[in-house]
Amino acid sequence: MVPFSFAGRDFLALGSGALFWPARGALLVADLHFEKASWYARGGQMLPPYDSLATLADLTALAETLRPREIWCLGDSFHDDEGCDRLPDAAQARLRALTGAIAWTWITGNHDAGMVDRCGGVVVDEAEVDGLILRHEAVPDEVRPELSGHFHPKLRLRVRGRSVSRRCFVASACKLILPAFGALTGGLDAAHPEIVRAVGRGAEALIPVEDRLLRFRLAA
Repeated sequence: MVPFSFAGRDFLALGSGALFWPARGALLVADLHFEKASWYARGGQMLPPYDSLATLADLTALAETLRPREIWCLGDSFHDDEGCDRLPDAAQARLRALTGAIAWTWITGNHDAGMVDRCGGVVVDEAEVDGLILRHEAVPDEVRPELSGHFHPKLRLRVRGRSVSRRCFVASACKLILPAFGALTGGLDAAHPEIVRAVGRGAEALIPVEDRLLRFRLAA
């Protein structure tokens, strides 16, 4: 976990793509995409059906380590509106245990906008928490400090002749985009025009590595 400041608040960035807010005891994650593999399987594209269990295992381990009082999921927590119904029994039981033990808020994303049952927790379209706006997709003309997901940002670099890709946070003065936390999620290049348009000028890709935060300036 690497400390850094955003909009005057202190956070801890994790290599997994999660963000911890010590002052609130809040854990924030984006784009879990539970049951993505089973959604593809329904269309005939067979993928190993373990993505939800893997994502839940990682999330459970963080909850046990950090002991958050709150968990905020910044949208696209399920890959489609029926994702909760398709969760294996063991995964659904684990998720319901988590949502029953922690103040849990699901923010609506574009993939799961019509869900009714999300295995517990509270559902909101967006939220304002201690002056920060939490939503799924960044709004370019939003002037209030904002945390979001949606783009699954990854930084791609050439290192010693090899292409290296790492999930990353993308930050500007008033916007912070979290990478996807889910086990079965792709990623959009952090320098993609849509990400740069969303966060504005002066954006950086941030990669937490052990005890430091690597910063890479993104071209406007």
